[in-house]
Amino acid sequence: MPFTLSQQQSLLAQKGIGTTILKRLQEMGLDDVKQLAKTDPAFILERGAELTGSTCWRNSPQARKAIETAVNWAKTQCDVTTEK
Repeated sequence: MPFTLSQQQSLLAQKGIGTTILKRLQEMGLDDVKQLAKTDPAFILERGAELTGSTCWRNSPQARKAIETAVNWAKTQCDVTTEK
């Protein structure tokens, strides 16, 4: 189920998370809290690099921190641990 408006607002309130991160997660099909919570940040960064055609997603410490923040936020929303 896609993020609710309140979930979007909550995620956007996290440090380092902006509308671009939210948009990319949605483009990747990671706009579901449970799915996001189960996804490895490294996979998200790799996928982001593929979507944008830029290595910045893969190499940027800021991007890594933002994605880790998003995944951790999702885990707190549903208490799911990452599956590998």
